[in-house]
Amino acid sequence: MSWGTELWDQFDNLEKHTQWGIDILEKYIKFVKERTEIELSYAKQLRNLSKKYQPKKNSKEEEEYKYTSCKAFISNLNEMNDYAGQHEVISENMASQIIVDLARYVQELKQERKSNFHDGRKAQQHIETCWKQLESSKRRFERDCKEADRAQQYFEKMDADINVTKADVEKARQQAQIRHQMAEDSKADYSSILQKFNHEQHEYYHTHIPNIFQKIQEMEERRIVRMGESMKTYAEVDRQVIPIIGKCLDGIVKAAESIDQKNDSQLVIEAYKSGFEPPGDIEFEDYTQPMKRTVSDNSLSNSRGEGKPDLKFGGKSKGKLWPFIKKNKSPKQQKEPLSHRFNEFMTSKPKIHCFRSLKRGLSLKLGATPEDFSNLPPEQRRKKLQQKVDELNKEIQKEMDQRDAITKMKDVYLKNPQMGDPASLDHKLAEVSQNIEKLRVETQKFEAWLAEVEGRLPARSEQARRQSGLYDSQNPPTVNNCAQDRESSPDGSYTEEQSQESEMKVLATDFDDEFDDEEPLPAIGTCKALYTFEGQNEGTISVVEGETLYVIEEDKGDGWTRIRRNEDEEGYVPTSYVEVCLDKNAKDS
Repeated sequence: MSWGTELWDQFDNLEKHTQWGIDILEKYIKFVKERTEIELSYAKQLRNLSKKYQPKKNSKEEEEYKYTSCKAFISNLNEMNDYAGQHEVISENMASQIIVDLARYVQELKQERKSNFHDGRKAQQHIETCWKQLESSKRRFERDCKEADRAQQYFEKMDADINVTKADVEKARQQAQIRHQMAEDSKADYSSILQKFNHEQHEYYHTHIPNIFQKIQEMEERRIVRMGESMKTYAEVDRQVIPIIGKCLDGIVKAAESIDQKNDSQLVIEAYKSGFEPPGDIEFEDYTQPMKRTVSDNSLSNSRGEGKPDLKFGGKSKGKLWPFIKKNKSPKQQKEPLSHRFNEFMTSKPKIHCFRSLKRGLSLKLGATPEDFSNLPPEQRRKKLQQKVDELNKEIQKEMDQRDAITKMKDVYLKNPQMGDPASLDHKLAEVSQNIEKLRVETQKFEAWLAEVEGRLPARSEQARRQSGLYDSQNPPTVNNCAQDRESSPDGSYTEEQSQESEMKVLATDFDDEFDDEEPLPAIGTCKALYTFEGQNEGTISVVEGETLYVIEEDKGDGWTRIRRNEDEEGYVPTSYVEVCLDKNAKDS
C-alpha cells in the first residue's frame, strides 16, 4: 500500500488531504487549550468559593466554629482548596505536555509539507517543459516534411517543362535537396527529443512522484501517530491527579466522620447553661390565713412589703416572674389605614388593559406571514429582508457557477466532438440563465422592500430621544392609561416601564375603576389611507385606499399607527400605508 503507486495522479487531492490533517491537529490543540482555560476558571471559582465561606478572624463567626460540625466544614473548605489546586495542575500539565509540543510539531509539519509539495510541483513543471519541447520538435518536423514535398513537386514540374532552362531546373533540384535534408534533420531531432521525453516521463511516474508521495505518506502517518500519543497524554494528565483528588475526598469524608453530635450538644450546654434550679411548687393560697410559700435557697424568694407580694428571682431578677416569660416592651403598633392597603394592592397589581395588546400581538404572530414581512416591526422586518437578499445572492452565485461549468464543458465538446455533442448543453444553459434572471428579479424586489424599510427606519439616537421625550411628557396620575406606558409593536413585544415613584401616587379611589371598561382614547389627528390594507390578524383594522380615519395613537417607532373608524372599530395599520396629519393642540397637550 503506497501512495506513490496507488495515487500517482492525485497530486491535488493529496495536497488538500494533508492540509486537512494539519487543520485537524490545530483544532485539537485549540480544544486542549480551551480545556486548560476551563480548568483554570474552575479552580479559580473553587478557591473563591472556599475563601468566601472561611470564617473571618476576630469575629463572632469564628467563635461559632468550635463545634465539630463547623470544624468539619472548615476541613471541607481546605480540602476543596487543595482540590482546586489539582485542577490547576491539570491545566499546567496539558499546556506544557500537549499544547507546546503540538504547536512546535505543527510548524515543523507545515515546513515539511511545503518542501515535499514544492518538489512535486518542480517535477511537474519539468515534465511539462519536456512535453512542450516534444510538441515543438514534432510541429517543426511536420512543417519541414511538407516543405520538402512541395520542393520535390516543384522540381519535378520544372524538369518536365521543356521551356524551362537547365539552370532553373538545377536550381529547383538543389532547393529540393536542401528541403529534404532539413526534413531529415528535423526527423532526427524529433526522434531524439521523443526518446528523451519518454525517459523523463518514465522517471517522473515511476521514480520521482512515488518517492515524493511516499514522503508525504510517511509525514501524514507520523501526524496521525503524534495525535494519538497526545490523546493518551491527555488522559494520563487526568489520571495522575486522581490519587490526590481521592485523598482530598477522603479528607472530606474523614472530617464528616469526625462530627460528634453529643460533643456539640455539650458545647451548647456549656455556652448557654444558666446554673439556676427550676422553681419549686407553689402552695395553695388561703386568703383566710397568711399566705405561705415554699422557698428554695437560690430560686424564687417571697418577700412582701406593705401587704403587696413582690416576687424576686434569685434575689436579683427584679420584675421577672418566670425565667421563660418575656415582657413585650414594644409599644402597640398602630394599624394602617385601609386606603394604604388599597394603594399597595394597586401598585403591585398588573395593568389589565395591556392584555388586549398582548392578545393582539399573539394573533399577529399566529397569522400567515406576508412575503414582504410587513407584519413585523421595522427592525425585525429589515433583518428578515436582509437575510432573504443574502440567500438569493447565494443562489444566484451558485447558478452562475453552474453556468460557467456548463460553458466550459461546451467548449471542451467543441474542441473534442468525440467527447459529446455541444448542442445537448444548450437547453441546460438556457434553463440556468433563465433561473438566474428569475432570481435577480426576485432579489431586486426584496432589495426594494429593504430600501423602503431602511428609508423609514429612524436613527437610533433620534428614536431613543423620541421615546425619552414621550416618557417625560406622560406622567399619568393613575395606571389606567396603559397605552402611554407602552413601548410596543403590534406583535405584543413591548415592555412596561412604570416607575415606582409614579405608582405610589395612585389614589385608592381608582381601585374600582381598574376593573371597568377602558375608556376610548381621544383622537389626536386624522389620516388618509394611501393603499388598501387587509387587517386579517386580530388587533389590526382593514382600510380602503382614500379612506379618512381618526388617529388615536401615533407611531412609536415600531412601524404601526393606531386608528379609529368609529366608536366600535379601531386597530393598527402600517404607518407606511397612511398619511398622518396630527392635531397640533392635541400633540402639544
